[in-house]
Amino acid sequence: MFTRETYQKRRELLKSTIKSGILLFLGNDECGMNYADNTYHYRQDSTFLYFFGSDYAGLNAIIDIDENREIIFGDELTIDHIVWMGTQPTIREKSASVGINETAPAANLKSYLEKAVKQNRLVHYLPPYRPEHQIKLFDLLQVHPNIAAKNSSVEFINAVVNQRNYKSAEEIIQIEKAVNITADMHLTAMRMAKPGMKESEIAAAIQEVAIGAGGQLSFPTIATINGQTLHNHYHGNTLKSGDMMLIDCGAENAMHYAGDMSSTFPVDKQFTQRQKEIYQIALNAHEAAIAELRPGIKFKDVHLKAARTIADGMKQMGFMKGNLDDAVQQGAHALFFQCGLGHMMGMDVHDMENLGEVYVGYNGEAKSTQFGLKSLRLGRELEPGFVLTIEPGIYFIPELIDMWKAEKRFTDFINYDKVEEYKDFGGLRNEEDFLITTNGSQLLGKPIPKRIDDVEAQRN
Repeated sequence: MFTRETYQKRRELLKSTIKSGILLFLGNDECGMNYADNTYHYRQDSTFLYFFGSDYAGLNAIIDIDENREIIFGDELTIDHIVWMGTQPTIREKSASVGINETAPAANLKSYLEKAVKQNRLVHYLPPYRPEHQIKLFDLLQVHPNIAAKNSSVEFINAVVNQRNYKSAEEIIQIEKAVNITADMHLTAMRMAKPGMKESEIAAAIQEVAIGAGGQLSFPTIATINGQTLHNHYHGNTLKSGDMMLIDCGAENAMHYAGDMSSTFPVDKQFTQRQKEIYQIALNAHEAAIAELRPGIKFKDVHLKAARTIADGMKQMGFMKGNLDDAVQQGAHALFFQCGLGHMMGMDVHDMENLGEVYVGYNGEAKSTQFGLKSLRLGRELEPGFVLTIEPGIYFIPELIDMWKAEKRFTDFINYDKVEEYKDFGGLRNEEDFLITTNGSQLLGKPIPKRIDDVEAQRN
């Protein structure tokens, strides 16, 4: 945990932003995998952690701005809990460590909120992302699950986003710790992969690094020879000579800050010539995007710079043709680059995605609906303190190629005869994590090999 003063300052800033009403924070409960006592790995809600620090199940909290009260609600462990779970600090002890002096049994939250509602007081809550949150909101405030997200407080969302988007110096230290563990995960994969191994062996070794460092995975590992599937969580294939291995993984450190990096390397000791050519185009886009990072530029424009760089490289190889500015503006490049360039990162690997990309990544502005661009999670103007990823890639998705070709889509810009020759290519990307500084950007954590000769050196 951070110091008591850190959490107190966070709550004071939040109260000064919203000014009136009751702020309701729903903590996460345990969740059974196949029966109640066999639970998934516990993960506290990130906003609850940010303001209250307590990494324990069964807690909820309120900040009553009008009455200047901060209360954590929860029940103390019974002897049965202690027998199975061991001794834990009391709720009062947990709360005092973050500057909260008032606690109450879990059941008291309902009566507190019922009284407030009868007095026509405003209760702010954030969009629920778990069924348990929907049930709690129905019980506490009679908000039906079908409208719970729609009726959440935009004022509360914006206040949280506008705090958590700006990472403090102590948060950057934690993020770098997570990124360094993530780098070790990638280096482990690069060093061990060889023909005849299973993807699952690579995925297992990656997870071992994260857990061995005292943390967990920040998201399910992507470790695949089928990189054209953007979020491929299947690990059943056998690595073969001539394949490329795409790794997209991240560590969550003990303080619940995330790392998120991607790498692509040959299963053999060297890339093939055609792998090198496509890899270099994606790497050029990666470097072009990094060069653009600075306060005041819209990340959407950085994304489009990467897209234009990919289009230029694909034209040089004969995959694309015509006016590339028009091609990118109309989205023709998305046959090869279907996803967004990057996203915010912090306590969540896609930071605060549960609060809504339109607020976190777009500052309330509407997102594009164009294929490819609609998958860009971050488009807003960059500011010092933002932490984000850069991850352009090139992907040959057979089903997408077949569909666009059959529909004669973008025939002024795409040479489908050439594309057909690469339908079995797969996909690749690199990804790094950056802090926006007052005059540019800073790479977070230790770098992993991404230039072709450096990757091949690591493989040898």
